[in-house]
Amino acid sequence: MILSAPVVLFTYNRPEHARETIESLSRNRGAKNTDLFVFCDGAKDERDAANVKLVQDYIRNLHLSSCFRSIEVSFAQKNMGLANSIIRGVSRVLESHDEVIVLEDDLVIGAGFLEYMNEALAFFRENKTIWSISGYAPPIELPKDYAHDLYVTPRACSTGWGTWADRWQAVDWAVADYQQFKVDVCRRLAFNRGGLDMSAMLDAQMQGKMDSWAIRWCYSQFVHGSLTVYPVHSYVKNIGMDGSGTHSGVSEKYDTTLALDDFRPRLTSPIPNRTILRRVRNLYLHPVTYALSSIKRYVVRAIRSVL
Repeated sequence: MILSAPVVLFTYNRPEHARETIESLSRNRGAKNTDLFVFCDGAKDERDAANVKLVQDYIRNLHLSSCFRSIEVSFAQKNMGLANSIIRGVSRVLESHDEVIVLEDDLVIGAGFLEYMNEALAFFRENKTIWSISGYAPPIELPKDYAHDLYVTPRACSTGWGTWADRWQAVDWAVADYQQFKVDVCRRLAFNRGGLDMSAMLDAQMQGKMDSWAIRWCYSQFVHGSLTVYPVHSYVKNIGMDGSGTHSGVSEKYDTTLALDDFRPRLTSPIPNRTILRRVRNLYLHPVTYALSSIKRYVVRAIRSVL
């Protein structure tokens, strides 16, 4: 088995999550033929220092492991934050590689993840309408007559994904055209085809209310008119929505069941499916809309319970 894409893993202050991520990745078919790059962020303050040290001590011991073809570790001397860590880390690895697979330290990885990611990266490399490959499949109901193992959406994924150097290098991280975008109703609606939260998140990013590489990555995909490929069964499960993360709360909304170990998707070039696009868009609601919809569901259930 020959695998070419390196895996880049970003860690911070969750030792148990990081251990689960690395152990599940090491059980992948092809792990021993994979180069692993680990970027460990520094502590933000004294409250995080002890757990950051536990993560870094665990990562240091991986040098003795034979689970991967090679392991290269970088320890930040100060806290860079997730956005800067990912932008700098992925950029660095792509200086010497044509493609990359990216993970964060709160994921459980299915056994076929590396095979699927490498095969999909090779299959779609020359298809410039494809911006990235997702290993995660959001919990939407697919149409009963949907006959493919892959689908595409205008929303990029930040939960176990891969891309190519030319796509990554095309990103404008400063979002130079934001002033035009923020007053262009048609473009804002078009961007929200990837999720009803998209334009609001970009606004928050540009107003300094959040620090996200992912929404800028999604916006660049939108600007280039590109799509992300998703499998119909998820190779990735997020275990970080338990309140332990810096950028995540407590939620089961995006929970998935891992694909069976023998699932190997047929690689075809799917066209956008209107039903899937609508269901993905509606899954990702603006936070205020989501809160209102949750209240509405609660009220409806309460009324039905007394009728």
